[in-house]
Amino acid sequence: MVNLTIDGVKVSVPEGTTIMKAASSAGIEIPHLCYLEGINEISACKVCVVELQGRTKLLTACNNEVEEGVTVYTNSPKVRSVRRTNVQLLLSQHDCHCATCVRSGNCSLQKLSNDLGILDVPYAEDVTRAPWNKDFPLFRDSRKCIKCMRCVQICDKVQGLNIWDVQNTGSRTTVDVSGNITIEDSDCSLCGQCITHCPTGALRERNDIPKIFDVLADSNKVTVVQVAPAVRAAWGEALGLTDEEATEGLMVAALKQIGFDYVFDTNFAADLTIMEEGSELLERLKEPEKHVWPMFTSCCPAWVSFVTKKYPKYLAGLSTAKSPQQMFGAMAKSYFAREKSIDPANIYCISIMPCVSKKREAELPSMRSAGAGQDVDAVLTTREFVRMIKAEHINLSMLKECPFDSPLGESTGAGVIFGVTGGVMEAALRTAYAVVEGHNPPEDAFQSVRGTNGRREREFRLGDQTLRTCIVSGLMNAGQLMEDIEAGRSTYDFVEVMSCPGGCVGGGGQPIHDNREMAEERGCVLYMLDKNRGIRFSHENPEIQKAYERFLGKPLGHKSHELLHSDHVKERNYMNK
Repeated sequence: MVNLTIDGVKVSVPEGTTIMKAASSAGIEIPHLCYLEGINEISACKVCVVELQGRTKLLTACNNEVEEGVTVYTNSPKVRSVRRTNVQLLLSQHDCHCATCVRSGNCSLQKLSNDLGILDVPYAEDVTRAPWNKDFPLFRDSRKCIKCMRCVQICDKVQGLNIWDVQNTGSRTTVDVSGNITIEDSDCSLCGQCITHCPTGALRERNDIPKIFDVLADSNKVTVVQVAPAVRAAWGEALGLTDEEATEGLMVAALKQIGFDYVFDTNFAADLTIMEEGSELLERLKEPEKHVWPMFTSCCPAWVSFVTKKYPKYLAGLSTAKSPQQMFGAMAKSYFAREKSIDPANIYCISIMPCVSKKREAELPSMRSAGAGQDVDAVLTTREFVRMIKAEHINLSMLKECPFDSPLGESTGAGVIFGVTGGVMEAALRTAYAVVEGHNPPEDAFQSVRGTNGRREREFRLGDQTLRTCIVSGLMNAGQLMEDIEAGRSTYDFVEVMSCPGGCVGGGGQPIHDNREMAEERGCVLYMLDKNRGIRFSHENPEIQKAYERFLGKPLGHKSHELLHSDHVKERNYMNK
Protein backbone atom coordinates (compact mmCIF):
# COMPACT_ATOMS: atom_id res chain seq x y z
CA MET A 1 0.00 0.00 0.00
CA VAL A 2 1.10 3.56 -0.70
CA ASN A 3 0.26 6.34 1.75
CA LEU A 4 -0.17 9.94 0.64
CA THR A 5 -2.18 13.09 1.36
CA ILE A 6 -4.63 14.55 -1.17
CA ASP A 7 -6.17 17.94 -0.38
CA GLY A 8 -5.54 17.33 3.32
CA VAL A 9 -7.07 13.85 3.30
CA LYS A 10 -4.92 10.88 4.28
CA VAL A 11 -5.19 8.21 1.58
CA SER A 12 -3.86 4.65 1.41
CA VAL A 13 -4.10 2.83 -1.92
CA PRO A 14 -2.40 -0.12 -3.63
CA GLU A 15 0.91 0.49 -5.37
CA GLY A 16 0.41 1.33 -9.04
CA THR A 17 -2.82 3.28 -8.46
CA THR A 18 -3.09 6.50 -10.44
CA ILE A 19 -3.49 9.81 -8.65
CA MET A 20 -6.91 10.11 -10.32
CA LYS A 21 -8.17 6.84 -8.83
CA ALA A 22 -6.57 7.54 -5.47
CA ALA A 23 -8.37 10.86 -5.26
CA SER A 24 -11.64 9.26 -6.34
CA SER A 25 -11.33 6.68 -3.56
CA ALA A 26 -11.32 9.57 -1.09
CA GLY A 27 -14.33 11.25 -2.71
CA ILE A 28 -12.21 13.92 -4.40
CA GLU A 29 -13.11 14.61 -8.02
CA ILE A 30 -10.32 15.73 -10.33
CA PRO A 31 -11.78 17.40 -13.45
CA HIS A 32 -10.98 15.71 -16.76
CA LEU A 33 -12.21 15.48 -20.35
CA CYS A 34 -10.36 12.74 -22.22
CA TYR A 35 -10.02 10.16 -19.46
CA LEU A 36 -11.88 6.82 -19.69
CA GLU A 37 -10.61 4.26 -17.21
CA GLY A 38 -8.79 1.41 -18.89
CA ILE A 39 -9.57 2.76 -22.35
CA ASN A 40 -8.24 6.28 -22.77
CA GLU A 41 -5.58 7.27 -20.23
CA ILE A 42 -3.36 9.38 -22.47
CA SER A 43 -3.69 12.80 -20.77
CA ALA A 44 -4.55 14.45 -24.08
CA CYS A 45 -6.64 17.25 -22.59
CA LYS A 46 -4.22 18.20 -19.77
CA VAL A 47 -7.19 19.21 -17.63
CA CYS A 48 -6.52 16.74 -14.80
CA VAL A 49 -3.25 18.43 -13.74
CA VAL A 50 -2.37 18.39 -10.03
CA GLU A 51 0.43 19.84 -7.91
CA LEU A 52 2.79 17.80 -5.76
CA GLN A 53 4.26 19.66 -2.82
CA GLY A 54 7.87 20.59 -3.49
CA ARG A 55 7.65 19.93 -7.24
CA THR A 56 7.82 22.65 -9.88
CA LYS A 57 6.16 20.71 -12.66
CA LEU A 58 2.46 19.83 -12.54
CA LEU A 59 1.47 16.21 -13.26
CA THR A 60 -1.54 14.76 -15.05
CA ALA A 61 -3.49 12.67 -12.57
CA CYS A 62 -4.94 10.17 -15.04
CA ASN A 63 -1.65 8.49 -15.99
CA ASN A 64 0.75 9.20 -13.12
CA GLU A 65 0.93 6.80 -10.22
CA VAL A 66 0.91 7.65 -6.52
CA GLU A 67 4.16 7.96 -4.56
CA GLU A 68 4.78 7.22 -0.91
CA GLY A 69 4.49 10.21 1.41
CA VAL A 70 3.70 12.88 -1.20
CA THR A 71 1.19 15.66 -0.68
CA VAL A 72 -1.09 16.35 -3.63
CA TYR A 73 -3.13 19.50 -4.31
CA THR A 74 -5.89 19.05 -6.88
CA ASN A 75 -7.09 22.65 -6.89
CA SER A 76 -4.24 24.91 -5.78
CA PRO A 77 -3.90 28.42 -7.27
CA LYS A 78 -1.25 27.12 -9.67
CA VAL A 79 -3.44 24.16 -10.71
CA ARG A 80 -6.50 26.39 -11.23
CA SER A 81 -4.50 28.81 -13.36
CA VAL A 82 -3.02 26.12 -15.61
CA ARG A 83 -6.31 24.22 -15.84
CA ARG A 84 -8.13 27.40 -16.79
CA THR A 85 -5.58 28.18 -19.49
CA ASN A 86 -5.79 24.66 -20.91
CA VAL A 87 -9.58 24.84 -21.10
CA GLN A 88 -9.44 28.27 -22.73
CA LEU A 89 -7.07 26.87 -25.36
CA LEU A 90 -9.55 24.06 -26.04
CA LEU A 91 -12.37 26.59 -26.33
CA SER A 92 -10.37 28.62 -28.86
CA GLN A 93 -10.60 25.63 -31.21
CA HIS A 94 -14.19 24.78 -30.36
CA ASP A 95 -17.51 25.96 -31.74
CA CYS A 96 -18.95 27.52 -28.59
CA HIS A 97 -22.51 27.98 -29.89
CA CYS A 98 -23.93 25.98 -27.00
CA ALA A 99 -27.50 27.11 -27.57
CA THR A 100 -27.61 25.16 -30.83
CA CYS A 101 -25.74 22.10 -29.58
CA VAL A 102 -27.54 18.83 -28.82
CA ARG A 103 -25.33 18.30 -25.77
CA SER A 104 -25.99 21.68 -24.16
CA GLY A 105 -26.64 21.05 -20.48
CA ASN A 106 -25.00 17.63 -20.71
CA CYS A 107 -21.54 18.54 -21.97
CA SER A 108 -18.36 17.96 -19.97
CA LEU A 109 -16.54 20.84 -21.64
CA GLN A 110 -19.41 23.23 -21.00
CA LYS A 111 -19.65 22.20 -17.35
CA LEU A 112 -15.90 22.51 -16.81
CA SER A 113 -15.84 25.93 -18.43
CA ASN A 114 -18.70 27.07 -16.22
CA ASP A 115 -17.07 25.61 -13.10
CA LEU A 116 -13.88 27.49 -13.87
CA GLY A 117 -15.82 30.74 -14.38
CA ILE A 118 -14.57 31.22 -17.92
CA LEU A 119 -16.51 34.10 -19.47
CA ASP A 120 -14.17 34.93 -22.33
CA VAL A 121 -11.41 33.30 -24.36
CA PRO A 122 -8.27 35.43 -24.79
CA TYR A 123 -6.95 33.38 -27.72
CA ALA A 124 -7.72 33.70 -31.42
CA GLU A 125 -10.49 31.41 -32.64
CA ASP A 126 -9.29 28.60 -34.92
CA VAL A 127 -12.15 26.14 -35.50
CA THR A 128 -11.79 23.17 -37.87
CA ARG A 129 -14.58 22.81 -40.41
CA ALA A 130 -14.96 19.63 -42.44
CA PRO A 131 -17.82 18.45 -44.69
CA TRP A 132 -20.10 15.59 -43.61
CA ASN A 133 -23.07 13.78 -45.13
CA LYS A 134 -26.02 14.95 -43.05
CA ASP A 135 -28.17 12.07 -44.33
CA PHE A 136 -25.93 9.45 -42.74
CA PRO A 137 -27.39 8.16 -39.43
CA LEU A 138 -24.26 9.20 -37.52
CA PHE A 139 -23.22 12.85 -37.69
CA ARG A 140 -19.79 14.25 -36.87
CA ASP A 141 -19.35 17.97 -36.27
CA SER A 142 -15.63 18.69 -36.61
CA ARG A 143 -16.12 22.15 -35.08
CA LYS A 144 -16.92 20.61 -31.70
CA CYS A 145 -14.17 17.97 -31.62
CA ILE A 146 -11.61 18.54 -28.83
CA LYS A 147 -9.24 15.77 -30.02
CA CYS A 148 -9.68 13.83 -26.79
CA MET A 149 -9.32 10.51 -28.69
CA ARG A 150 -12.18 8.82 -26.85
CA CYS A 151 -14.00 7.88 -30.06
CA VAL A 152 -10.79 6.41 -31.47
CA GLN A 153 -10.10 4.31 -28.38
CA ILE A 154 -13.69 3.10 -27.87
CA CYS A 155 -13.90 1.99 -31.48
CA ASP A 156 -10.46 0.33 -31.39
CA LYS A 157 -10.36 -1.24 -27.93
CA VAL A 158 -14.03 -2.04 -27.26
CA GLN A 159 -15.57 -2.52 -30.70
CA GLY A 160 -12.48 -3.42 -32.72
CA LEU A 161 -13.61 -1.60 -35.86
CA ASN A 162 -10.90 1.09 -36.08
CA ILE A 163 -13.24 3.56 -37.78
CA TRP A 164 -11.65 6.71 -36.35
CA ASP A 165 -8.03 7.88 -36.44
CA VAL A 166 -5.88 10.96 -35.99
CA GLN A 167 -5.35 13.09 -39.07
CA ASN A 168 -2.58 15.63 -39.64
CA THR A 169 -0.04 16.82 -37.07
CA GLY A 170 0.74 19.75 -34.80
CA SER A 171 -1.87 22.48 -34.57
CA ARG A 172 -3.74 20.89 -37.50
CA THR A 173 -4.28 17.60 -35.67
CA THR A 174 -7.85 16.38 -35.83
CA VAL A 175 -9.86 13.16 -35.79
CA ASP A 176 -11.57 11.76 -38.87
CA VAL A 177 -12.48 8.50 -40.56
CA SER A 178 -9.39 6.34 -40.85
CA GLY A 179 -7.91 5.36 -44.20
CA ASN A 180 -8.84 8.64 -45.92
CA ILE A 181 -12.28 7.33 -46.86
CA THR A 182 -15.80 8.56 -46.16
CA ILE A 183 -17.90 7.21 -43.30
CA GLU A 184 -20.25 5.63 -45.86
CA ASP A 185 -17.39 3.56 -47.30
CA SER A 186 -16.06 2.51 -43.90
CA ASP A 187 -16.92 -0.60 -41.90
CA CYS A 188 -18.87 1.49 -39.39
CA SER A 189 -21.63 -0.66 -37.88
CA LEU A 190 -23.40 2.41 -36.44
CA CYS A 191 -23.27 0.93 -32.95
CA GLY A 192 -23.06 4.52 -31.65
CA GLN A 193 -20.60 3.83 -28.85
CA CYS A 194 -18.43 6.69 -30.08
CA ILE A 195 -21.42 9.01 -29.57
CA THR A 196 -22.15 7.95 -26.01
CA HIS A 197 -18.49 8.30 -25.03
CA CYS A 198 -17.88 11.69 -26.68
CA PRO A 199 -17.63 14.40 -23.97
CA THR A 200 -19.02 17.11 -26.29
CA GLY A 201 -21.45 17.36 -29.21
CA ALA A 202 -18.87 16.40 -31.83
CA LEU A 203 -20.72 13.13 -32.46
CA ARG A 204 -24.49 12.62 -32.49
CA GLU A 205 -27.25 10.77 -34.29
CA ARG A 206 -28.98 12.24 -37.36
CA ASN A 207 -31.77 14.49 -36.15
CA ASP A 208 -35.09 13.03 -37.35
CA ILE A 209 -37.32 14.99 -34.98
CA PRO A 210 -38.39 17.71 -37.46
CA LYS A 211 -39.90 15.23 -39.91
CA ILE A 212 -41.79 13.52 -37.08
CA PHE A 213 -43.36 16.81 -36.04
CA ASP A 214 -44.29 17.42 -39.70
CA VAL A 215 -46.03 14.05 -39.88
CA LEU A 216 -47.85 14.64 -36.58
CA ALA A 217 -49.24 17.83 -38.09
CA ASP A 218 -50.53 15.98 -41.18
CA SER A 219 -54.17 15.01 -40.57
CA ASN A 220 -54.03 12.46 -43.41
CA LYS A 221 -51.43 10.35 -41.64
CA VAL A 222 -52.11 7.75 -38.96
CA THR A 223 -49.07 7.75 -36.72
CA VAL A 224 -48.12 4.43 -35.18
CA VAL A 225 -45.19 4.40 -32.75
CA GLN A 226 -43.43 1.42 -31.19
CA VAL A 227 -41.12 1.55 -28.15
CA ALA A 228 -38.22 -0.88 -27.72
CA PRO A 229 -37.73 -2.74 -24.42
CA ALA A 230 -34.46 -0.99 -23.50
CA VAL A 231 -36.00 2.47 -23.91
CA ARG A 232 -38.28 2.02 -20.87
CA ALA A 233 -35.23 1.35 -18.70
CA ALA A 234 -33.56 4.64 -19.63
CA TRP A 235 -35.97 7.32 -20.88
CA GLY A 236 -36.59 8.79 -17.42
CA GLU A 237 -32.89 9.35 -16.66
CA ALA A 238 -32.61 12.59 -18.60
CA LEU A 239 -35.89 13.83 -17.15
CA GLY A 240 -34.96 13.38 -13.50
CA LEU A 241 -37.29 10.42 -12.94
CA THR A 242 -36.48 7.44 -10.77
CA ASP A 243 -36.95 3.90 -12.11
CA GLU A 244 -40.14 3.66 -10.06
CA GLU A 245 -41.50 6.90 -11.55
CA ALA A 246 -40.52 6.21 -15.18
CA THR A 247 -43.15 3.55 -15.71
CA GLU A 248 -44.27 2.06 -19.01
CA GLY A 249 -47.70 3.63 -18.47
CA LEU A 250 -46.23 7.11 -18.01
CA MET A 251 -44.09 6.63 -21.12
CA VAL A 252 -47.19 5.73 -23.13
CA ALA A 253 -49.04 8.74 -21.73
CA ALA A 254 -46.20 11.05 -22.78
CA LEU A 255 -46.28 9.67 -26.33
CA LYS A 256 -50.05 10.15 -26.47
CA GLN A 257 -49.59 13.71 -25.22
CA ILE A 258 -47.06 14.39 -27.99
CA GLY A 259 -49.78 13.40 -30.45
CA PHE A 260 -49.12 9.85 -31.69
CA ASP A 261 -52.35 8.08 -32.66
CA TYR A 262 -51.35 4.58 -31.60
CA VAL A 263 -48.64 3.57 -29.13
CA PHE A 264 -47.43 -0.02 -29.24
CA ASP A 265 -44.79 -2.14 -27.57
CA THR A 266 -41.89 -3.56 -29.56
CA ASN A 267 -41.98 -6.36 -26.97
CA PHE A 268 -44.94 -7.75 -28.93
CA ALA A 269 -42.66 -8.05 -31.95
CA ALA A 270 -39.93 -9.50 -29.74
CA ASP A 271 -42.33 -12.30 -28.84
CA LEU A 272 -43.08 -12.68 -32.53
CA THR A 273 -39.34 -12.89 -33.23
CA ILE A 274 -39.01 -15.73 -30.73
CA MET A 275 -41.81 -17.64 -32.44
CA GLU A 276 -40.06 -17.35 -35.81
CA GLU A 277 -36.41 -17.55 -34.74
CA GLY A 278 -37.03 -20.32 -32.20
CA SER A 279 -38.92 -22.33 -34.82
CA GLU A 280 -36.10 -21.74 -37.28
CA LEU A 281 -33.53 -23.08 -34.81
CA LEU A 282 -35.57 -26.24 -34.19
CA GLU A 283 -36.02 -26.77 -37.95
CA ARG A 284 -32.28 -26.45 -38.54
CA LEU A 285 -31.52 -28.89 -35.73
CA LYS A 286 -33.69 -31.52 -37.46
CA GLU A 287 -31.44 -31.48 -40.54
CA PRO A 288 -28.09 -30.08 -39.36
CA GLU A 289 -26.19 -31.24 -42.45
CA LYS A 290 -28.15 -28.81 -44.63
CA HIS A 291 -27.17 -25.67 -42.73
CA VAL A 292 -24.23 -23.47 -41.80
CA TRP A 293 -23.46 -23.58 -38.08
CA PRO A 294 -23.78 -21.98 -35.65
CA MET A 295 -27.09 -20.24 -36.11
CA PHE A 296 -26.67 -16.58 -35.12
CA THR A 297 -29.34 -14.20 -33.89
CA SER A 298 -30.18 -11.41 -36.32
CA CYS A 299 -32.07 -8.84 -34.25
CA CYS A 300 -29.10 -6.47 -33.79
CA PRO A 301 -28.55 -4.53 -37.06
CA ALA A 302 -25.05 -3.38 -36.04
CA TRP A 303 -24.08 -7.05 -35.60
CA VAL A 304 -25.68 -7.96 -38.95
CA SER A 305 -23.72 -5.11 -40.56
CA PHE A 306 -20.54 -6.34 -38.88
CA VAL A 307 -20.83 -9.93 -40.05
CA THR A 308 -21.95 -8.78 -43.51
CA LYS A 309 -18.81 -6.71 -44.01
CA LYS A 310 -16.27 -8.74 -42.05
CA TYR A 311 -17.41 -12.37 -42.30
CA PRO A 312 -19.79 -12.61 -45.28
CA LYS A 313 -19.38 -16.37 -45.64
CA TYR A 314 -21.34 -16.75 -42.39
CA LEU A 315 -24.38 -14.87 -43.68
CA ALA A 316 -26.13 -18.20 -44.19
CA GLY A 317 -25.68 -18.82 -40.49
CA LEU A 318 -27.70 -15.75 -39.55
CA SER A 319 -31.30 -16.33 -38.67
CA THR A 320 -33.47 -15.03 -41.49
CA ALA A 321 -35.88 -13.60 -38.92
CA LYS A 322 -36.06 -9.82 -39.06
CA SER A 323 -35.43 -7.74 -35.98
CA PRO A 324 -38.42 -6.97 -33.73
CA GLN A 325 -38.40 -3.39 -35.07
CA GLN A 326 -38.89 -4.55 -38.64
CA MET A 327 -41.34 -7.30 -37.78
CA PHE A 328 -43.46 -4.71 -36.03
CA GLY A 329 -43.36 -2.36 -39.02
CA ALA A 330 -44.44 -5.12 -41.38
CA MET A 331 -47.29 -6.16 -39.06
CA ALA A 332 -48.40 -2.56 -38.53
CA LYS A 333 -48.83 -1.98 -42.26
CA SER A 334 -50.53 -5.33 -42.90
CA TYR A 335 -52.23 -7.05 -39.97
CA PHE A 336 -52.94 -3.92 -37.91
CA ALA A 337 -54.06 -1.97 -40.98
CA ARG A 338 -56.49 -4.77 -41.85
CA GLU A 339 -57.81 -5.09 -38.31
CA LYS A 340 -58.46 -1.34 -38.07
CA SER A 341 -59.57 -0.88 -41.72
CA ILE A 342 -56.83 1.68 -42.36
CA ASP A 343 -55.18 2.16 -45.75
CA PRO A 344 -51.54 1.03 -45.18
CA ALA A 345 -50.38 3.92 -47.36
CA ASN A 346 -51.70 6.32 -44.72
CA ILE A 347 -49.83 4.68 -41.85
CA TYR A 348 -46.60 6.33 -40.77
CA CYS A 349 -44.66 3.93 -38.55
CA ILE A 350 -42.14 5.35 -36.08
CA SER A 351 -39.73 3.43 -33.86
CA ILE A 352 -38.19 4.66 -30.62
CA MET A 353 -35.00 2.69 -30.19
CA PRO A 354 -31.88 2.65 -27.98
CA CYS A 355 -29.88 2.33 -31.17
CA VAL A 356 -28.41 4.40 -34.02
CA SER A 357 -28.00 1.45 -36.38
CA LYS A 358 -31.77 1.00 -36.45
CA LYS A 359 -31.97 4.16 -38.54
CA ARG A 360 -30.03 2.46 -41.34
CA GLU A 361 -31.82 -0.87 -40.90
CA ALA A 362 -35.19 0.75 -41.56
CA GLU A 363 -33.89 2.10 -44.88
CA LEU A 364 -32.76 -1.26 -46.29
CA PRO A 365 -34.67 -2.25 -49.46
CA SER A 366 -35.47 -5.66 -47.98
CA MET A 367 -37.46 -3.93 -45.22
CA ARG A 368 -40.44 -3.07 -47.44
CA SER A 369 -42.37 -6.31 -47.27
CA ALA A 370 -45.83 -4.95 -46.43
CA GLY A 371 -46.15 -3.21 -49.81
CA ALA A 372 -46.60 0.33 -48.45
CA GLY A 373 -43.11 1.80 -48.69
CA GLN A 374 -40.70 1.37 -45.83
CA ASP A 375 -42.19 -0.86 -43.16
CA VAL A 376 -40.68 1.52 -40.58
CA ASP A 377 -40.75 5.09 -41.84
CA ALA A 378 -38.58 6.76 -39.19
CA VAL A 379 -36.47 5.82 -36.19
CA LEU A 380 -35.83 7.99 -33.15
CA THR A 381 -33.26 7.27 -30.47
CA THR A 382 -34.16 7.39 -26.78
CA ARG A 383 -32.38 10.76 -26.66
CA GLU A 384 -34.56 12.13 -29.47
CA PHE A 385 -37.68 10.90 -27.68
CA VAL A 386 -36.62 12.80 -24.55
CA ARG A 387 -35.97 15.93 -26.61
CA MET A 388 -39.49 15.70 -28.04
CA ILE A 389 -40.95 15.54 -24.52
CA LYS A 390 -38.98 18.67 -23.62
CA ALA A 391 -39.95 20.42 -26.87
CA GLU A 392 -43.62 19.83 -26.09
CA HIS A 393 -43.21 21.18 -22.53
CA ILE A 394 -44.98 18.13 -21.14
CA ASN A 395 -45.51 18.13 -17.38
CA LEU A 396 -45.07 14.44 -16.63
CA SER A 397 -46.35 14.81 -13.07
CA MET A 398 -49.77 15.77 -14.44
CA LEU A 399 -50.15 12.77 -16.75
CA LYS A 400 -52.20 9.68 -15.97
CA GLU A 401 -50.68 6.37 -16.96
CA CYS A 402 -52.00 4.76 -20.14
CA PRO A 403 -51.78 1.16 -21.42
CA PHE A 404 -50.29 0.23 -24.77
CA ASP A 405 -52.80 0.03 -27.59
CA SER A 406 -54.08 -3.25 -29.07
CA PRO A 407 -53.64 -5.57 -30.99
CA LEU A 408 -49.86 -5.07 -31.08
CA GLY A 409 -49.38 -4.03 -27.48
CA GLU A 410 -49.53 -7.22 -25.40
CA SER A 411 -46.14 -8.68 -24.47
CA THR A 412 -44.46 -11.15 -22.16
CA GLY A 413 -41.47 -11.14 -19.85
CA ALA A 414 -39.53 -12.92 -22.58
CA GLY A 415 -40.05 -9.93 -24.88
CA VAL A 416 -38.93 -7.47 -22.20
CA ILE A 417 -35.51 -9.04 -21.70
CA PHE A 418 -34.62 -8.67 -25.39
CA GLY A 419 -33.01 -5.40 -24.37
CA VAL A 420 -30.24 -6.95 -22.26
CA THR A 421 -27.40 -9.22 -23.36
CA GLY A 422 -28.48 -12.85 -23.07
CA GLY A 423 -32.15 -11.91 -23.21
CA VAL A 424 -32.80 -13.15 -26.74
CA MET A 425 -31.09 -16.44 -25.93
CA GLU A 426 -33.07 -16.89 -22.71
CA ALA A 427 -36.39 -16.02 -24.36
CA ALA A 428 -35.72 -18.37 -27.27
CA LEU A 429 -34.75 -21.24 -24.98
CA ARG A 430 -37.92 -20.83 -22.90
CA THR A 431 -40.09 -21.39 -25.97
CA ALA A 432 -37.85 -23.97 -27.69
CA TYR A 433 -37.94 -26.08 -24.53
CA ALA A 434 -41.74 -25.87 -24.41
CA VAL A 435 -42.03 -27.00 -28.05
CA VAL A 436 -39.63 -29.94 -27.64
CA GLU A 437 -40.69 -31.12 -24.19
CA GLY A 438 -44.40 -30.37 -24.48
CA HIS A 439 -44.51 -28.25 -21.35
CA ASN A 440 -42.97 -25.02 -20.06
CA PRO A 441 -39.61 -25.11 -18.31
CA PRO A 442 -39.22 -23.68 -14.82
CA GLU A 443 -39.50 -19.93 -15.38
CA ASP A 444 -35.87 -19.27 -14.44
CA ALA A 445 -34.36 -22.42 -15.95
CA PHE A 446 -32.07 -20.48 -18.28
CA GLN A 447 -30.86 -17.69 -16.01
CA SER A 448 -27.27 -18.89 -16.40
CA VAL A 449 -27.09 -17.05 -19.75
CA ARG A 450 -27.33 -13.78 -17.83
CA GLY A 451 -24.25 -11.80 -16.89
CA THR A 452 -22.03 -8.90 -17.83
CA ASN A 453 -19.03 -10.78 -19.23
CA GLY A 454 -18.53 -10.03 -22.90
CA ARG A 455 -18.63 -13.71 -23.85
CA ARG A 456 -20.42 -16.55 -22.07
CA GLU A 457 -20.74 -20.21 -23.05
CA ARG A 458 -23.50 -22.48 -21.76
CA GLU A 459 -24.86 -25.94 -22.58
CA PHE A 460 -28.49 -27.04 -22.19
CA ARG A 461 -30.42 -30.23 -22.76
CA LEU A 462 -33.12 -29.88 -25.39
CA GLY A 463 -34.93 -33.17 -25.83
CA ASP A 464 -32.27 -35.76 -26.62
CA GLN A 465 -29.77 -33.14 -27.77
CA THR A 466 -27.20 -30.99 -26.02
CA LEU A 467 -27.46 -27.41 -27.26
CA ARG A 468 -24.16 -25.54 -27.19
CA THR A 469 -24.79 -21.82 -26.85
CA CYS A 470 -22.71 -18.66 -26.69
CA ILE A 471 -23.73 -15.12 -25.72
CA VAL A 472 -21.58 -12.21 -26.86
CA SER A 473 -21.82 -8.43 -26.42
CA GLY A 474 -19.41 -5.89 -27.86
CA LEU A 475 -18.05 -6.17 -31.39
CA MET A 476 -14.46 -6.74 -30.29
CA ASN A 477 -15.71 -9.87 -28.52
CA ALA A 478 -17.79 -10.76 -31.58
CA GLY A 479 -14.70 -10.52 -33.79
CA GLN A 480 -12.73 -12.80 -31.49
CA LEU A 481 -15.66 -15.24 -31.49
CA MET A 482 -15.74 -15.35 -35.29
CA GLU A 483 -11.98 -15.94 -35.44
CA ASP A 484 -12.34 -18.84 -32.99
CA ILE A 485 -15.17 -20.34 -35.05
CA GLU A 486 -13.22 -19.98 -38.29
CA ALA A 487 -10.15 -21.58 -36.76
CA GLY A 488 -12.19 -24.45 -35.33
CA ARG A 489 -11.32 -23.54 -31.75
CA SER A 490 -14.98 -23.10 -30.80
CA THR A 491 -18.10 -24.97 -31.87
CA TYR A 492 -21.65 -23.85 -31.09
CA ASP A 493 -25.22 -24.49 -32.17
CA PHE A 494 -26.84 -21.16 -31.26
CA VAL A 495 -25.13 -17.81 -30.73
CA GLU A 496 -26.59 -14.49 -29.60
CA VAL A 497 -24.61 -11.36 -30.48
CA MET A 498 -25.34 -7.81 -29.32
CA SER A 499 -23.02 -5.14 -30.67
CA CYS A 500 -23.20 -2.85 -27.64
CA PRO A 501 -21.59 -3.89 -24.34
CA GLY A 502 -24.38 -5.09 -22.06
CA GLY A 503 -26.86 -5.25 -24.93
CA CYS A 504 -29.41 -2.67 -26.09
CA VAL A 505 -29.64 -1.17 -22.60
CA GLY A 506 -26.12 0.17 -23.27
CA GLY A 507 -27.00 1.16 -26.83
CA GLY A 508 -25.59 4.07 -28.77
CA GLY A 509 -28.94 5.89 -28.73
CA GLN A 510 -29.42 5.87 -24.97
CA PRO A 511 -29.09 8.88 -22.60
CA ILE A 512 -25.47 9.88 -22.01
CA HIS A 513 -23.87 9.94 -18.56
CA ASP A 514 -20.24 10.89 -19.04
CA ASN A 515 -17.79 8.44 -17.42
CA ARG A 516 -20.60 6.20 -16.21
CA GLU A 517 -21.69 2.93 -17.80
CA MET A 518 -25.40 2.28 -17.21
CA ALA A 519 -26.04 -1.02 -19.00
CA GLU A 520 -25.99 -3.18 -15.88
CA GLU A 521 -28.37 -0.93 -13.92
CA ARG A 522 -30.79 -0.70 -16.83
CA GLY A 523 -30.62 -4.44 -17.37
CA CYS A 524 -31.77 -4.98 -13.79
CA VAL A 525 -34.88 -2.90 -14.57
CA LEU A 526 -35.75 -5.21 -17.48
CA TYR A 527 -35.21 -8.35 -15.44
CA MET A 528 -37.51 -6.95 -12.76
CA LEU A 529 -40.19 -6.22 -15.38
CA ASP A 530 -39.82 -9.78 -16.66
CA LYS A 531 -40.16 -11.21 -13.16
CA ASN A 532 -43.33 -9.21 -12.51
CA ARG A 533 -44.99 -9.96 -15.87
CA GLY A 534 -48.09 -12.09 -15.71
CA ILE A 535 -46.90 -14.06 -18.75
CA ARG A 536 -43.21 -14.88 -19.22
CA PHE A 537 -43.27 -17.11 -22.32
CA SER A 538 -43.57 -15.71 -25.85
CA HIS A 539 -45.75 -18.59 -27.09
CA GLU A 540 -48.34 -17.78 -24.39
CA ASN A 541 -48.88 -14.18 -25.55
CA PRO A 542 -52.61 -14.14 -26.45
CA GLU A 543 -52.18 -11.43 -29.08
CA ILE A 544 -49.38 -13.42 -30.73
CA GLN A 545 -51.63 -16.49 -30.80
CA LYS A 546 -54.43 -14.41 -32.30
CA ALA A 547 -52.11 -12.94 -34.95
CA TYR A 548 -51.17 -16.42 -36.14
CA GLU A 549 -54.78 -17.63 -36.06
CA ARG A 550 -56.22 -14.64 -37.88
CA PHE A 551 -53.40 -13.63 -40.21
CA LEU A 552 -50.00 -15.32 -40.24
CA GLY A 553 -51.04 -18.96 -40.15
CA LYS A 554 -48.03 -20.57 -38.46
CA PRO A 555 -44.38 -19.81 -37.66
CA LEU A 556 -42.21 -20.19 -40.78
CA GLY A 557 -45.33 -20.36 -42.91
CA HIS A 558 -45.72 -18.62 -46.27
CA LYS A 559 -47.16 -15.40 -44.82
CA SER A 560 -44.53 -15.30 -42.08
CA HIS A 561 -41.69 -15.72 -44.57
CA GLU A 562 -43.18 -12.98 -46.74
CA LEU A 563 -43.44 -10.43 -43.94
CA LEU A 564 -41.10 -11.44 -41.13
CA HIS A 565 -37.95 -12.81 -42.81
CA SER A 566 -35.23 -11.22 -44.93
CA ASP A 567 -32.48 -12.06 -47.39
CA HIS A 568 -29.12 -11.12 -45.87
CA VAL A 569 -27.32 -11.48 -49.21
CA LYS A 570 -29.49 -8.74 -50.71
CA GLU A 571 -28.79 -6.58 -47.69
CA ARG A 572 -25.07 -7.15 -48.18
CA ASN A 573 -25.29 -5.96 -51.78
CA TYR A 574 -27.07 -2.81 -50.58
CA MET A 575 -24.46 -2.10 -47.90
CA ASN A 576 -21.63 -2.60 -50.40
CA LYS A 577 -22.98 -0.07 -52.90
